[in-house]
Amino acid sequence: MSHTPHELHDEFPEHAAKITALKTSDAHFAKLAEKYHEVNRAVHRAETHVEPMDDLAMDTLRKQRMKLKDEIYAMLRS
Repeated sequence: MSHTPHELHDEFPEHAAKITALKTSDAHFAKLAEKYHEVNRAVHRAETHVEPMDDLAMDTLRKQRMKLKDEIYAMLRS
């Protein structure tokens, strides 16, 4: 398993400019991106054992990150 953080610009490099633009022009997108960043960092800290957590908590965070990523991607495609 990779312990590389899943930053939005790395996940969607073809949408990097749109991500940047939406963060400043769309409050809802900015909120989603910030929440994604928070959850993503928590997952990364847990995976690298900086802040260990049990498997259930880790699974919950990963699912939350995936849901946010899906919602962000849908906004990027529209």
